[in-house]
Amino acid sequence: MKSLFVGNLSFQTTQSELTELFKAFGEVTRVQVATDRETGRARGFAFVEMPNDEEAAKAITGLDGKLFGGRNLKVNEARPRAERAPARHGSGAGSRQGKFSNEDYREATRQPREPRW
Repeated sequence: MKSLFVGNLSFQTTQSELTELFKAFGEVTRVQVATDRETGRARGFAFVEMPNDEEAAKAITGLDGKLFGGRNLKVNEARPRAERAPARHGSGAGSRQGKFSNEDYREATRQPREPRW
């Protein structure tokens, strides 16, 4: 089972169009077009799964750089997703973490102020 990354897609590209495009090279198990969570609009890339490695290799060589939907496709083998760092809660814009507070200055020696006249 090979998972292929398909990049530089037109935002109007559908799953059925990609399925038909890749079926010319062999059996297609699954097509997943990446969409934005908030808007539901396509993000311009997709993943295509093909069960046969030879057919997947033919699809890569046959479609990489090919004009589709007015754009040159970028097709290669999908890499596994890298481990993400855990989310850091409390470090956003409203957080006081990393900011100075009065506690930082309590121990410091006070400098005399000059009069303001």
